[in-house]
Amino acid sequence: MTTQDRPKDSTHWTTRGLAKVLGINHSFVIRVWREVGLKPHLTKYFKVSNDSNFEEKLQGVVGLYLSPPENAVIFYVDEKNSIQVLDRTQPGLPIKPGRCGTMTHDYKRNGTSTLFAALNTLSGEVIGQCKKRHRHQEFLAFLKTV
Repeated sequence: MTTQDRPKDSTHWTTRGLAKVLGINHSFVIRVWREVGLKPHLTKYFKVSNDSNFEEKLQGVVGLYLSPPENAVIFYVDEKNSIQVLDRTQPGLPIKPGRCGTMTHDYKRNGTSTLFAALNTLSGEVIGQCKKRHRHQEFLAFLKTV
């Protein structure tokens, strides 16, 4: 029922909701879900490309990784923009026996940052830089350091 049906008032089953419908204890639902590896609350996203040349491009990129030209150094490069730069308002307490580390729930915003990263596919080295702005000038400057 977990994989075939959906509750009328929700996006996925909860252990208590399914147990109520089936007339069983929710602990039993938990055990069964764990045993078979079901996690209805988790969702993975995907996107299928509608590019008519996608397969050709994919083969070219994968082929480059699998069989690079002689003396070539190949980097996988990506970017993540609009990362919030946050500071906690007070220092946390350190971990000690019987207590985990702590931090305040509130924070101070310090603007945003952009992370540029590159992976050297031959050596496995990861190169990263944070920049205050997200423009082509910053990206080109990063590429020159790689």
